[in-house]
Amino acid sequence: MREPLLFIPGMMCDARLFQPQIEHFSRTHNVMVACTTEGERIEEIASTILSDAPQKFALAGLSMGGIIAMEILRRAPERVMRICLMDTNPLAETPQSAAGYEPMIVGIKSGRMMDVIRGFLKPEFLAPGPMRPVVLTAVRDMAESLGPEVFLRQIKALQRRRDQQAVLRKAKVPALVVCGAYDGLTPVKRHEFMAELIPYAKLAVLQDAGHLPTLESADQVNALLTEWLRQPYVLRS
Repeated sequence: MREPLLFIPGMMCDARLFQPQIEHFSRTHNVMVACTTEGERIEEIASTILSDAPQKFALAGLSMGGIIAMEILRRAPERVMRICLMDTNPLAETPQSAAGYEPMIVGIKSGRMMDVIRGFLKPEFLAPGPMRPVVLTAVRDMAESLGPEVFLRQIKALQRRRDQQAVLRKAKVPALVVCGAYDGLTPVKRHEFMAELIPYAKLAVLQDAGHLPTLESADQVNALLTEWLRQPYVLRS
């Protein structure tokens, strides 16, 4: 029996981030996209998602969604049948990096949210080519529809997130780590590090993608996810 497939979108994104995956996998799986717009802590967001999720599921998160996915794995490892982490980060913020969000908070509160978005997701964080402006427009549309209050909550959640290295070391399920080669927000080396932490992880670096490979290289991501979903379960010890 195929387990349900639960996607968790990144910061200021919604189900549109996974539209190519929804269209592809809805033919074979019960596909869900989590809501990440409530809660000022990653733990709160994860708890809400778990309360609405099936008893067992395959879990895939991108960027902030990957951070939430790792928290779900920490809280309910028995419910996660397999995990995919895309363009994300298992480390907690340092005091210095957490403080780096403060100008964004000031900008949002002063009514300049879209300027903050443009500064946060820079064009060079995506792969060059015809998809870059398309993806940037899609992200900005998602952000505008979610609004400044959601942005502030998500920033606060990221600032206070916990380190998840120990969680990844204990993972006993099929794991896929994906990163776009052009990702300047969460670079390839960070993903190599994550893949080394997880006992059963496969690392895939997509040469034609940056921080948002689900839109930039949808066919490649779909192929990787198909292979991941077909992996046999790993026996838990």
